[in-house]
Amino acid sequence: MTLQLISQRKSRLVVVGNGMAGMRTVEELLKMAPDLYAITVFGAEPHPNYNRILLSPVLAGEITVDEIILNDCDWYEAHGIALRLGEPVLKIDRVRREVRSADGSTTPYDRLLLATGATPLLPPITGMDLAGVLAFRNIGDVEQMLVAARHGGHAVVIGGGLLGLEAAHGLLARGMQVTVVHRHAWPLSQQVDAAGGALLRQALESRGVRFLLGGQAKALLGTTAVAGVRLGDGSEIAADLVVMAVGIRPNMALAQAAGLHCEQGIVVNDTLQTFDPRVYAVGECVQHRGSTYGLVAPLFEQAKVAANHLAEYGQMRYTGSMTSTKLKVSGIDLFSAGDFMGGADKEEITLLDGTHGVYKKVVVQDNRVIGGLLYGDTSIGPWIFQLMRDGTDISAFRDHILFGETHLGDAGHAGESQAARLPNTAEICGCNGVCKGAIVKAIREQGLFTLEEVRKQTKASSSCGSCTGLVEQLLASTLGGIYDQTPKRRALCACTELSHEELREAIAAQHLLSVRDVFAALDWRHPGGCATCRPAVNYYVRTAWPAQALDDPQARFINERAHANIQKDGTYSVVPRIYGGITSPAELKHIAEVAERYQVPMVKFTGGQRLDLLGVRKEDLPKVWADLGMPSGHAYGKALRTVKSCVGTEFCRFGTQDSTSLAIDLEQALERMWAPHKVKLAVSGCPRNCSESTIKDFGIIGVDSGWECYVGGNGGMKVRAAELLCKVPTGAAVIEMAKAFLQLYRQDATYLERTAPWVERVGLDSIKARIVDDAAQRQALAAELDFAIAQERDPWADVVAGRLDIHAAPLRRIAG
Repeated sequence: MTLQLISQRKSRLVVVGNGMAGMRTVEELLKMAPDLYAITVFGAEPHPNYNRILLSPVLAGEITVDEIILNDCDWYEAHGIALRLGEPVLKIDRVRREVRSADGSTTPYDRLLLATGATPLLPPITGMDLAGVLAFRNIGDVEQMLVAARHGGHAVVIGGGLLGLEAAHGLLARGMQVTVVHRHAWPLSQQVDAAGGALLRQALESRGVRFLLGGQAKALLGTTAVAGVRLGDGSEIAADLVVMAVGIRPNMALAQAAGLHCEQGIVVNDTLQTFDPRVYAVGECVQHRGSTYGLVAPLFEQAKVAANHLAEYGQMRYTGSMTSTKLKVSGIDLFSAGDFMGGADKEEITLLDGTHGVYKKVVVQDNRVIGGLLYGDTSIGPWIFQLMRDGTDISAFRDHILFGETHLGDAGHAGESQAARLPNTAEICGCNGVCKGAIVKAIREQGLFTLEEVRKQTKASSSCGSCTGLVEQLLASTLGGIYDQTPKRRALCACTELSHEELREAIAAQHLLSVRDVFAALDWRHPGGCATCRPAVNYYVRTAWPAQALDDPQARFINERAHANIQKDGTYSVVPRIYGGITSPAELKHIAEVAERYQVPMVKFTGGQRLDLLGVRKEDLPKVWADLGMPSGHAYGKALRTVKSCVGTEFCRFGTQDSTSLAIDLEQALERMWAPHKVKLAVSGCPRNCSESTIKDFGIIGVDSGWECYVGGNGGMKVRAAELLCKVPTGAAVIEMAKAFLQLYRQDATYLERTAPWVERVGLDSIKARIVDDAAQRQALAAELDFAIAQERDPWADVVAGRLDIHAAPLRRIAG
C-alpha cells in the first residue's frame, strides 16, 4: 500500500523566484507535462509574475501595475500551483532536499528551480542608507519613486544605461527635474557608439533631461534624507531623490550558501542543471559557458531547455545566445547586435541623417556582418541580425545593405515585405522572445486577423511596441488578400486606435470635458494614458470646450506646469511679456531690480526682442512673478510667444507703415492663446523686412497700399519661407485675418504640428478659400478665437493670487 501511494504521488517542483525567467519555465513545462509535478513557487515580492521590462511606462504613468501582470493569482490557482508571495527563501538544504522560507516553514522538493534573477549594483559610497536613495528594479522601487515625485524637486539618476534612462524618462514625465550622471562620454554606452550616443543625448535633452557625462558619484549628502550628490571633481548637485542604476549582478547568494558552484553567477551546464543534478537554474542568476545574460530573449531560450529536461524529455541543449538589443528609450527606437563598435581591422558601412534622427551602421569583416547599430529606424534590425547569425556573404548587396531586403532588386525580391523574407527562426519580438515561425503558426492555426489578436495569442508587440511594423507585415504576407491593407489614419499613440482627427471629432460629439472623460468614454487601453497622448488630449479638450473644459496641468510638459523654461542646470528662465518689444526706462529699471533681488545670474535679450531672466530657482518663481508684476510672456508654452517688430514709421526713414503699434495691438489681442505648438508673429514696417516676417508663423510686411500677410514660415532647424496669404488695407483687417488663420490652425492641426508643416499638408489654396475668400467664415473663426482667449487667465497672476499651485497642479476649470 505504501509503495502504491508513493508511486502515485506527483514529484515536487519548488521554484525559487517568481520572475519572468522562472515563470516562463513553468509555462513551458505545463505545456509539455502538465501533470508531472506538484509545483510551489516562492516570490520575494508581494506581486504575481509581471513584465519587468514595462516598469518604466508604469513610472511614467503610461500604464498601470495591473497591466504589466503576466500571470495573475487566478492563473496559479487554475494550474494547481501553490504561490507563496512576499516570502523569500532563506536557505536550501540539499541533503534533506528542502527549502526554508522567511516564515520559518520548510518545503520539500524532488526538483528545485532557481530563478533568483539579479540585484542592483550599489556603489560603495557614503550616504547609501539615506532616505530617498533608491534602486530601479521592481514594483516596490517604482512605488517609492512615485511617492517622491509627488513633491516635485530634483532627481539625480546615477548611471546612463538603459535602466537609468528609463528612470529619467519616467521621473521627468512625473514632473521632476532630472539629471543623469554617467561615467562614460555618452549615454547608453554599452548599446550605442559615439555617433548614436550623441543623437540620443540630443533627443533626451530636448525632452528636458540634463546630462553630466564623464562624472562619477563619490558621496551622497544629507543627514537623514538625501540632499545632494558629490562628484569626483568635488562639485555637488542638489537632489531630492537619487536613483542608482549603475548595473546589476546575478543574485547567487542563496546558491552559494547551499554549496552550489558559483563564479560570476550560478554555474550551469547545457541542460541548465547546476552541479547538483536535482537543482536547475535559469535567468539572470546563471552563468553558462562563462557568460551571463540580462536580456529577455536568452532567458526565454534557457526556460525552454530547462522545461524540456524537467519534463523528462531530455531532447534539448542550450549552447548560449547571440544577443541583439532592441530598445525603446523615451519613444526612441534602438537596435544593436554583435561588434557594433567596429575597429581598425573592420569595415563600417554607415548612414547618418541628423535632421531626421536616423543613424545606421553595419560592421563588416571579410564580407560578413559581425555587428550592427540602428538608431531612429530599426526596421532592418531582424534582417541584419539574421545575416550576422548565418554568416552570410554580403558581397552581392553590400552597397544596399542599409536599406533592407526590399531594396536588393534581384531574384524578384523587390517589393516583398521585410518580415516575409526572414526565416522562421528570426526573432521578431525581443521583449518576449517570439520568433517569426511562432507568429505565422498562430496566425494560420488560430485564425488571427488583427494585430491585437496576435498580441493576445503570442505576446509579440505587446511590450515596447518596436516590432509592431514587422508583426503587421507578417499578417499581410501570411493572410494575403484576406488582410485589410487599406491605409488607415495613424493612431494618436499605442493607447488608442483613434487618430488625431477621430479623437477631436469624438470629443466634440460626446461633449467630453476632461482628459479623464476621454480615457473613460473612448476605451483607452491604458487608464492613465501615456506621455504622448495626455498633452494632446488635454489640448484637444480645451480647444473644443474653452469655457467648460477641465485643464489638467499634469498632462502638460514640465515648462507649462512650472510656467517657465527649465534650463540644463535645473533652474528656470522667466520671460515677462513686453508688448511689441517696446519698453521704457522705468520698466527696465524695475526688471533690473528684481533680477538683482533674486541674484539672477544672466539677463539676456531673446530673439523675439524680450528680456529673459535666466537661472531662477523653482522655489523663487512665484516671488519673482509677484515682484515683476508683469504678465507671462508664455515663452515656455505651446502658445503665442511674441510679436516681433521694427520701429516702422515712428522713427525709421524707410518705414511705410506703423509696425510698432500694429505689433502691440496684435500681441494684446492674442496673448494667452494656446496652440498646437509655439506661435511667433512679426510685423515689418516696410519691404526691407527687418523683423524677419517671412520666417514667422504669421508675418506682416508694410507696403504703400497697406499690409501683406504671410503664413507658414519657420526659422528653426528646418527653414521655410512663409507664403503670401493676402494683402489687406488696414491694421484691423490684419488682426482679423491673423485671428482667423490661427483659429483654423488651432482647430485643424494635430498637437505638436507647427504651422509650416500644417500649411504644407492642407495647402495654401484651402486656407485661402476658408479665410480670405469667405468673409463670414473668417469673422466666425476670429470670434471663436476671441471667445477662447477670454476664458484664459494669466498663470503668473493665478499663482501669485493662490489660485494655482505650480507644485500640486490639480485639475482646474479653464474659465474662472
